[in-house]
Amino acid sequence: MKEELETIRKNALESIGSTKAGADLEAIRVKYLGKKGELTAVLKQMGSLAAEMRPIMGQMANDVRASVEEAIEAQSAVLEQRAMEARLRREAVDVTIPGKKLTVGHKHPMYTVLDEIKDIFISMGFEILDGPEVELADYNFTRLNTPEDHPAREWSDTFYLKEDSSILLRTQTSNMQIRAMETRPLPIRVMAPGRVYRKDEVDATHSPMFHQIEGLVVDKGVTMGDLKGTLNAVIRQIYGPNTVTRFRPHHFPFTEPSCEMDIQCHKCGGVGCPTCKGEGWIEVLGAGMVHPKVLSGCGIDPEVYSGFAFGMGLERLALGRFKISDMRLIFENDVRFLNQF
Repeated sequence: MKEELETIRKNALESIGSTKAGADLEAIRVKYLGKKGELTAVLKQMGSLAAEMRPIMGQMANDVRASVEEAIEAQSAVLEQRAMEARLRREAVDVTIPGKKLTVGHKHPMYTVLDEIKDIFISMGFEILDGPEVELADYNFTRLNTPEDHPAREWSDTFYLKEDSSILLRTQTSNMQIRAMETRPLPIRVMAPGRVYRKDEVDATHSPMFHQIEGLVVDKGVTMGDLKGTLNAVIRQIYGPNTVTRFRPHHFPFTEPSCEMDIQCHKCGGVGCPTCKGEGWIEVLGAGMVHPKVLSGCGIDPEVYSGFAFGMGLERLALGRFKISDMRLIFENDVRFLNQF
């Protein structure tokens, strides 16, 4: 048995020293030290030895096991070191090679304008609100004094999500007027930007998905003069002090009186071109004094408080801000277009 143990030690150490991979080491460990390995087979013969020889052979077997395990551990460290050196050679970096230029993105022109507008309104004491794009018809229409037979509530104009017309993709950020008056203490001065959806045909100034900025002010003594002064100040900060604006009478169910605000076409200077459809003006927002019914519906006494509201088209503001002739360019993600900004 002594000779067998020495043979196992010799053969195992020679095999371990010649291994070149961790898998080979594991195979050697199993071959000599596993449950069915050569050392285990020798130990099973211990019962046939004389009693006085068993401790001697047992100690020798333990020495063989320890030698093999130590050799495996040492060879494993050698293999790991070799693998690391090979990886370092394989992944070596030549620091003298010029680096690759990284392309860094930048803010989309539309969001550049949005951030500018936010800064303007924040400086005027407005709070920025965010609201749901999937909305209840009650907030989008009914509580904004829009009757059931209003054209905007037709399936041909609005994206409804349920057959009963109770849930829809909001057509305006005016829904935030109601939510603000329900949750904010008086006085109220808020601005709510966000995406809105309408079944518009795509052209140079229209899209079925676009961005709107709703504004609302409710306080004692608010007048139409406050509305016009606020909007003119905002528009001239965006486009410059010489920007020409005009207000036209209009009708919105949730404001009375109502108006629309235009800016002189940035492309043709008011002469008429495809961008402004030959009119010389581009509509940028609708506005008006908050209707007394809307105030009452939110628990606000219209005899004590008044307010104004407005909704701006962000894309149209961006068109004028950067002299862009076609709204579709904003959504097409053409790098040639975006790189200009």
